[in-house]
Amino acid sequence: MNGLLSWFSRENGTLDTASMSLTDIPGQGKGAIALRDISEGHTLFTIPRSLTLSTRTSSLPNLVGNVAWKRLGLDKGWIGLILCMMWEESLGEKSRWSGYLETLPKKFDTPMFWSADDLKELYGTAVIDKIGKDEAERDYHEKLVPALQSRPDLFDLSHVSSFYSLENYHLMGSRILSRSFQVEKWEGDAGDDENHEENQAVQEDTMDIDGEVAEHQADNDAKDDDDDDDDEADPSDVAMVPMADMLNARYNSENAKLFYEPTELRMVTTKAIKAGEQIYNTYGDLPNTDLLRRYGHVDVVPLSSENGGGDSSRNIISEQGNPADVVEVPADLAVEVIAKHLHRSDDDGTLKERIDWWLEEGGDDVFILETNLSVPDSLVSFFKLLMSSSTEWEKMRDKGKPPKPKMDVDVLMLVLALLVKRLEKYPTTLEHDEALLASSTGSQALSNNRRSALIVRVGEKRILKGSIEKLEALQRELTDGEKSATKAKGSVTAQRKRKGDENVQAGKRSKR
Repeated sequence: MNGLLSWFSRENGTLDTASMSLTDIPGQGKGAIALRDISEGHTLFTIPRSLTLSTRTSSLPNLVGNVAWKRLGLDKGWIGLILCMMWEESLGEKSRWSGYLETLPKKFDTPMFWSADDLKELYGTAVIDKIGKDEAERDYHEKLVPALQSRPDLFDLSHVSSFYSLENYHLMGSRILSRSFQVEKWEGDAGDDENHEENQAVQEDTMDIDGEVAEHQADNDAKDDDDDDDDEADPSDVAMVPMADMLNARYNSENAKLFYEPTELRMVTTKAIKAGEQIYNTYGDLPNTDLLRRYGHVDVVPLSSENGGGDSSRNIISEQGNPADVVEVPADLAVEVIAKHLHRSDDDGTLKERIDWWLEEGGDDVFILETNLSVPDSLVSFFKLLMSSSTEWEKMRDKGKPPKPKMDVDVLMLVLALLVKRLEKYPTTLEHDEALLASSTGSQALSNNRRSALIVRVGEKRILKGSIEKLEALQRELTDGEKSATKAKGSVTAQRKRKGDENVQAGKRSKR
C-alpha cells in the first residue's frame, strides 16, 4: 500500500495518516482501520476532482475526438471508461493514474468469472440474468475492437493480446462494477477543464501528436444533434475514485460518507469510530444477489424478527442471512398465472393491450418481495387490472389510473399461485439447501462460489416460503370469515323465520 499512498500524496490527495490506515482485513481483502478514536464529522481524506478517473478526466476522448467517440458508440454505458482505463494502463508510468491502476484487484470472484458448473448453483436466482457476459462481449467485439483498429496511432495493436484483450476488458468492467462512484460534473467548476489541460500537456510530451490527431481533437468543438435525454444517466459521471474505493461495505455498518464539493471529494465520518474498528462506506444496504454479482461476496448477519427473521415457528430468528435480501418476480410470470386462470394464452390480445398500457403508465415489470413478507401493492394492482371487466378496464384507461391495490380472495389465490410457481424455478428445495448449508463444515466444506450461491438461494427461498405461509394464513382467515358471515346470515334468517312463525301463531290464538 505504500506505493498507493505515495502516489496519492504526489497527486495532491490528502490523508489523515494519524487517524486511518489501510491494511489486510481477513476475508475482505484490503480495508481501512481507525488508528485512534475518531469523532463524527472528521475528514479522513480528500481527493481532487481531477484525480478521479473517468471519460471526463482522461485525455483519450479528446484525442479520439467527440464525433468519432460517439460514432464508435463509446459514449454509451461503460465501454468508454473501460477503454480509457485500458489505454491509461498501457501508457505505464506516462499515465497520471499509473500508481493507482497498478494497485487495483487483478482477480475477482464474481459470477462473471465462474465456471459453468458453479453458475448452475445460481439457477433460479436473480443473479443469472444480470451477469450480462454475452452483452459485454458483444460490445467488446462490435465497439471496442473497431475503435482500436480505427486509431493505430493511439492504440498499439501489438498490445491487443495484453492491455486490450477480452480478459482485461472483463477485468476492467469488474473494477468499475465493484469500485466506481457517480461523480457528477459540478456546475461552474473549472476543475475538470484544468485537468484536461494538464493531462493534455502530459500526453503531448509522451506521444507524437500529428496533424491527423490534431484534426480529431478539433472535432471536440463540434455539436452533436443527438443530445441525450435529460433523464438518462451521463456515462461520464461514472468514475474511479482513488482511496475512496479502499473502504469496504457491510450491512447497516456505514460510518463514513463521501461528500462532493466544487474542486474535491471528502470522506467524512458519519458517526464516532473506536480505535481498531473498520471504516465502512456503504451506499444503501444491498441484497446478497447484488453483493455477489458486484463484489463476489455475500453478507451474513444474525437475523431477528425485526430485521427479516420472519416466522419464529420456523426458527429463522436463530439463523443468519442478509436482512436486505429480496426476491424478484418477473411480470411475465404473473401473466402466465393470470392467463391460466382466465383460460387464455399468454399473448391474448386483451391481456396484451392492458399490459402495454400498464408499462406505458410506468408500471413495474418486476415485482420485489422483501424480508417483511409483504405483497407489493403494484402486484395486487397488476392482477386486478388483468382480471377487470371490459367496462372497468375502459374506466381505468380513460382516467389513466391503475386499480387500487385492495387484496381480496381472488387476488390472494393468484398471488399464491405465482409465488409457488416462482419457488419452483429453483432446482432444489429450501429444506435441501438449509441442510446442506448446516453440514458444510470441516471436511464437508463447500467452495467459496458454491457456498455464496447457496446463501443467495436460501435467502430468496426463505422470503418466498415465508410469504407463501403468510398468505395461506390470510387465506384461511378470509375463508373462515366468509363462513362465519354466511353462518351469521343464516342464523339471522332463521331467527326472523321463527319470529314470523310465532307472530302467525299468536294471531291464530287471538282469533280463537
